[in-house]
Parts: sequence; C-alpha cells; structure tokens
Amino acid sequence: MTSLRLVAALLASLLAACSTPQPAPTIAPAPVESTFAPTSSVPSPSPSYLGTGDLDILSVVAPAPVEGSIRYEADRKTFLATRAFEGSPRWRMAADDAQLGSASLLTDFACALNVVLEPATVPQTLRLLQRSVRDAGVAMNTVKNHYKRLRPYRIDSGPLCRAVDDLGDTYDYPSGHAMAGWTWAMALAQLAPDRTTHLLARGRAIGDSRVVCGVHNASAVDASRVAATAVMVALYANPEWQSDARAARSELAAVRATARRPDPAMCADEAALIAIPIG
Repeated sequence: MTSLRLVAALLASLLAACSTPQPAPTIAPAPVESTFAPTSSVPSPSPSYLGTGDLDILSVVAPAPVEGSIRYEADRKTFLATRAFEGSPRWRMAADDAQLGSASLLTDFACALNVVLEPATVPQTLRLLQRSVRDAGVAMNTVKNHYKRLRPYRIDSGPLCRAVDDLGDTYDYPSGHAMAGWTWAMALAQLAPDRTTHLLARGRAIGDSRVVCGVHNASAVDASRVAATAVMVALYANPEWQSDARAARSELAAVRATARRPDPAMCADEAALIAIPIG
C-alpha cells in the first residue's frame, strides 16, 4: 500500500528537484504517430463519427507555448522537477499507462468501472470507444502537425520511463495518450454514469502519467484534455454516436452485473497513486 510517508517523501523530492534548466540541442522531428488501431477481436469500425468541418480544433485548443514564454518555461521546470519520480510506484504506473490498445485500457479503467472486462465480452462498447478515439486522433494529429512542438526530453535532459526509441521523433503538443485516456473517460462516463468521478479521475491520471514519464510537457497534456473534451461534446450530439452509445450502455450494464470485480487492495493502491499531485 502506498503510505502517507511515501507521498510526503516524494513531494519533498519533487521540490528539491527544481533546478536551473540546461538546454539540450534540438532535432528536427519526424511526422506524428498514427491514430490508435482497433483490437482485432472486435469488428473493424468506420473511420470516424465526425466529418470534415464538423469541428475546428485549432480554434479550440490554445497555441503551443513558444520559447521564452511563461508557459514554455513552466513546462521546462515541470519536466525537470518530475524527474524525481524515477523509480517510484507512480513512475511504474506511468510506464504501465504507456501501453495503449483496448485490452490495456480496459485494464487501466477496471478499478474506475469496478469490473474486470475482456475485449471479447464488450464488442459494442469497444466499437464506440474506438470510433471516438479515431475522431480524437484526427484532432490530435491536426494540432500536432500545425505546431510541431518538440517533446521535453529534446529540450532538457532527464530520465524517462520509456525508451526514446519507442517514441521516435514524434511531436509533443498535444499528447495522444492523454487524449485517448480522456476520451475513454468521457465516453465511459456516458455508459456508466454512476462511476463518473472514478472514470474521470483515472482518465486524468493517464495524462498525468505522460508528464511523470517525461515524454510530454504539462501543457501538451492540458491541450489534450481540451481537444478531447471538444471532440466528445461534438460526438454527444451526433445521432450515430447516440445510437451506438445506447447499445453500448445496455451491453456494459449487463456485463457489469455478472463480471468479477477488481482486487480492492489493488484499487486502493491505484487511488493513492492517482491522488499524488503532479507538477
């Protein structure tokens, strides 16, 4: 179990970690990563719910921070300070949260939903989630390609919870993982409204994990939540999304009534880690 002593010690180390940033050479980034692929056990969904022109995401998301601005320097300070998480339980959670895909995300949200789900048991739910993430991915890539902002470890040096080779030279702003986590949280909250608080907290933590991991700036995670929220608000008004949500809500309710529950001790540990302030 994560103790108050561990949390206090971790917070103290974070404060001690703030130091004068040392700039590192920048590199020219490669094109951004593609959107997330669906799980093979689920019927392949249509590309998206939203059409071209349904949402002007660049008018919604704030511009990426530029060198010398307050937000830019705040990102650098947060990156250096959060390197103190290295080796901690929250660091290990961040590494686990880096695993995308439907099966991994169902595991991530097990405590939030209070049910252990397998992809094959909730095909309608996954169809809705995957299609929603595809729309979020379109918005994400639009913003990434527009601003082409470097990831934090390309500006300052420090340990990462994932190998740099796994990331390639993709852009920082906004975070795709954070968008996926927040999209799942907002969609699932429509299907299981009694778990809204837990779902949104877990979705927020997936974004926080990208800052802990050192692979995204805090502003990139904030932008992801704004972008994902804009996408989901547009989807809530989409008739096809509404129809799929009704089917998914019925499916998930039936499965939740009989599926096994996650381990309470594990969920308590997770809740304690989620509660640790980031940045």
